[in-house]
Order: sequence, then C-alpha cells, then structure tokens
Amino acid sequence: MATEPQASTSTIHHLILLLTVAAVSIRAASMDDTAAATAPSAADSRSAASAFLRASCATTLYPSLCHDSLLPYASEFQTSHPRLARAAAGVAAAHLRSLSACVKDILRHGHEPEGGGGRPSETAALRDCASTISTAANLAEQSSAELTKLEPAAGGCSSRQARWVVDNAKTWLSAAMTNEGTCADGLDEGGGATAVPAGKEVMACVASVRQYTSNALALVNGIQL
Repeated sequence: MATEPQASTSTIHHLILLLTVAAVSIRAASMDDTAAATAPSAADSRSAASAFLRASCATTLYPSLCHDSLLPYASEFQTSHPRLARAAAGVAAAHLRSLSACVKDILRHGHEPEGGGGRPSETAALRDCASTISTAANLAEQSSAELTKLEPAAGGCSSRQARWVVDNAKTWLSAAMTNEGTCADGLDEGGGATAVPAGKEVMACVASVRQYTSNALALVNGIQL
C-alpha cells in the first residue's frame, strides 16, 4: 500500500522561516501605523498650545514679546491659563533678578567710563534701584509660586480659595511694577543718574523688564474662575 510522501526537514524549516518573516513584517507595519496615528496628535497638541498662547498674548500690552518669551514653555502650559500666567510671572522674575544683579555689578565696579564711581546722589539712586528691583523679583517669584496652588496636583482649590490665590498673584505683580516705577523715578530724580551711561543703561533695562511684568499681570487678570 502506497504511503503519502512526508515533508522534508528543510522544507519545514523553510516554512517556519517564511511565517516568522511575515509575522515580523506585520508587527512592523502595525508599529508604523501606530506612530503615524500618534504623530498628528503631538502636532495637534503643539498647534493648539501655540494658538492658545497667541490668543492669550493678544490681551496684553506687548503681545509679540509675550508670545516670543513664553513659546519655549508651551509644552508646560498647553492650554491652561493658570499655568501660562505662572510661566509669565516666572519669566518676569528671572528678568528682574538679572537686572538687579546687573545694577549691583555696576555699583561694585563704578559707573563712570573711567570706573571711578559716580556722585553720591547717583550712587544712592542706583543702590536704591538695585534694592527695589530685587524686591520686585521676589514678588514676581512669589506670584508664580502662589499660582501653583491652582494645580490639581497641589490639592486644587475651592472657588473662594482660587479667587484668593489669583488676588494674591495680582497684588504681588502690581507691587513689583510699583517697585520698577520707583527705581525709574529714583534714577530720573537722583541727581542726574540718567545723565551718565550706566544710568541710561539701567533706565532702559527697567523699561524693558516692566514689559514682562506687565504681560504677567495681564495674563493673571485673564484667569477665569
């Protein structure tokens, strides 16, 4: 009685190899499809954050500066207004801190071209400016830290508590702007501090930094409770 021919070992191995290659190809294709589906989602997220930032910055006095200075933090705030305002307060604080350090450095090295220092009234105006700007930086940092209380991870807030948090942030940023104005007024009235190059430089820096603080305050004002 005739028997059916059995598949050789090499044929079986060949079939196994083909099935393995097919399985790997299917898995690779599946992974490519998943990546393709995820990529638009990440792009959409970035696009939404950018659109949100541009719309929010349109409510400030310096929208271009607002957008450019906060765009690097878009992945942090996404479309959250409290997080956006917190980032803006942090950016203002950083610029204020830098300005304070700059004024202190001028005082250490003298502020006339010859490096011999200025008149007592000019030096006093710069010293007062360094102090008020340092305090302004602390206030902006305090405002940024206060806004973290609105985060769910921090326990969240009741409506009443949220209003209190936002009011605190507004108060401290407003006080920071008052300090910036005090510095500028002191330089303008302090025996001609703005008549020397260093005084003019500090005055210009104060005017620039005030724009960041103004934007932060505007964004805090825009938080919906």
